Amino acid sequence: MQNLAVVRLLDDTLAWYPPGAGEQPRRLDSPEALALFRETLRSSRLQACFAAPGAEVRLLRLTVSADERKHLQQALPFLLEEQLAEDVEQLHFAVCALDKTSFGVALCRHSTMEAWQERLAELPDLPQWLPEPLLLPWQPGEWCLVMDGDAVIVRSGECEGYTVEADLLPTLLTAAAGEAPPQVLVVYGGDQERELALIPEALRGRVQWRQGTLCAALMLARDEHPLNLREGAYAARLPLARWWQQWRVAAVVLGLAFALQLVATWAEYRALSRENLALRTALESSYRQAMPEGALVDAERQLRRQLDGLRGGGGGGGFVRLLEQAGAVIAQRPGASIVSINYNQRGGEMRLNLVANDFAAVEQLRAGLADAGLAAVMESSSAQGDGVRARIRVGGA
Repeated sequence: MQNLAVVRLLDDTLAWYPPGAGEQPRRLDSPEALALFRETLRSSRLQACFAAPGAEVRLLRLTVSADERKHLQQALPFLLEEQLAEDVEQLHFAVCALDKTSFGVALCRHSTMEAWQERLAELPDLPQWLPEPLLLPWQPGEWCLVMDGDAVIVRSGECEGYTVEADLLPTLLTAAAGEAPPQVLVVYGGDQERELALIPEALRGRVQWRQGTLCAALMLARDEHPLNLREGAYAARLPLARWWQQWRVAAVVLGLAFALQLVATWAEYRALSRENLALRTALESSYRQAMPEGALVDAERQLRRQLDGLRGGGGGGGFVRLLEQAGAVIAQRPGASIVSINYNQRGGEMRLNLVANDFAAVEQLRAGLADAGLAAVMESSSAQGDGVRARIRVGGA
């Protein structure tokens, strides 16, 4: 483990193992030692983990079906309930996938997890709590044992192992070897004769004894550990309190700036709303001066449509063109004068109410309009004093 410092309990005192050097553990029993530990992690940019005592953690391998895999987190306590002597409500479960159907599972009491949280509260946050046996080196067909005082740490599989009192080791090894004995049994210790005496006779021929303690074993272990006890309710949390202490001044300033921006935006919005209302009122007033009647939907578009109709097109329609053609004819007859004009935009026609000297003058005017290429129809005529009043409907040819 070249990049991972290990924190563990030694004789009910916290200690830590620097990574990769095979050094003896350093006690964390004073403020100076804690400060040095924090500074070492910070300056060396090391990661640290907590080695959960193997005597408090049970490791096992679980094989499930494809249907059970989908809901394994919820179903796990009930799948193992018959194998456990304790109430599953009192236990914490951590799980990791080994292959498509096999999972490694770690079990620990909630009370133990909470006690560890209290013990580690003064240390920097340790995002990984790894079962102690899984910190030992391992490869297929090999078991690894570390003599640790009166206890023995055993790793017997990818996600299997335990910590047991040395006196109980022969019994456990005999039972385990009867099911699937290892090809190699690597033993780390300090007294070869005494420690080999703990190995059952059937396994002694497979033993590779190595001088060393847990420090030596950790040097050969890998940094990757998929099974982490800090899951669920014990998962690592973001250091919000520390972040708030560091950034609270900036956060307050940013909040005030944001509030001021909101106030300014709201004031600008109110001013623009009033200006928009005034413009709409002025626009409607101007439109009603030109078009007193009718619904107002889009003043600009409606006025453009009205103007386009009055201007007319190249085919001879439109009020301006009709008035131009009719006016030229009327101007040649001094005896006739226009009283009023009514223009029908939809039909492209206008009605001329005019006064002439006599009926003959009216008829000559109508004929002149027709000669000019306009459709002129006499709608009515009547005597008025010394002259005649008539109405002629004029349209395009």
